[in-house]
Amino acid sequence: MSAVLDSVRHRVTVDEFYKMVDGGVFMEDDRVELIDGEMVDMAPIGSRHAGAVTRLNNLFASALAGRAICKVQDPLRLTTHSEPEPDLMLLKPRDDFYGEAHPGADDVLLLVEVCDTSARFDREVKLPLYARHGVVEVWLVDLEARVVEVCTGPHGEAGAYTERRCVAAGVVAPRAMPDCGVAVEPLFSRG
Repeated sequence: MSAVLDSVRHRVTVDEFYKMVDGGVFMEDDRVELIDGEMVDMAPIGSRHAGAVTRLNNLFASALAGRAICKVQDPLRLTTHSEPEPDLMLLKPRDDFYGEAHPGADDVLLLVEVCDTSARFDREVKLPLYARHGVVEVWLVDLEARVVEVCTGPHGEAGAYTERRCVAAGVVAPRAMPDCGVAVEPLFSRG
């Protein structure tokens, strides 16, 4: 029994993960992401969650046309062992629209995770992952707490953000696009 507890886990690479998908172990639309070499089931997307993501996508896509690429629930290649699928990313423009390769941390202007049932996982696992890899700005849109937690100043070694503030009302804008403010209260609407 102690040998099992002391054993080393086999970390899966992104390439191995894609081979599993190609081999039929996972379907392309299965909600699984690779975090530090471990395959993690993603929480189901509820109506409120989907509504908040769609609202942000519509706001950003129209306001930032030509200035940034807005991607929804697409992979972000951080390392050979981590490829999460954030709810929304604003990316630096690229002629191929990231069709040749998934974006990396250096491509991200803003990353958004909408937390409905996943707040603890997003804060304790994904946020430190993003900080370790230098994602410059992350918003956690916490639907239960009705707050947008704005995280900037990634400190890679610590896996933390040096600046964190919570916005419950008014407008919040990405640092890279300060003219593109988002009204906070409508993100939490149920209707």
